Amino acid sequence: MPLFVILIVVSLSFYIFYKVKEVRSKASYEKSWIGSKAKVALGVFLLSFGLNEFTMVDDKIQLWIAIVFSVYGLFMMVAGYKMYKHFLPLAIEEAENSRSVQ
Repeated sequence: MPLFVILIVVSLSFYIFYKVKEVRSKASYEKSWIGSKAKVALGVFLLSFGLNEFTMVDDKIQLWIAIVFSVYGLFMMVAGYKMYKHFLPLAIEEAENSRSVQ
């Protein structure tokens, strides 16, 4: 389906964007916070790839691959969201402390 293909391309683009931003970041909590956003984007990529595979299932192996990709993508999205919620206040506090030092 074209919807899944668009979602695959957009989420892969966001993943690459956030990974580059994570590497360039110097603050540790900010780096972890940006990495969690990259993990969510990777989860969306894997989930949409798995759901796209569901639309073209021919045999059992392809079905199992689609299930594995979908479940792993869902797990990555949930784990990334939990990391995001955990590191957001720490990154804000770290940014405020670095701003007050200067």
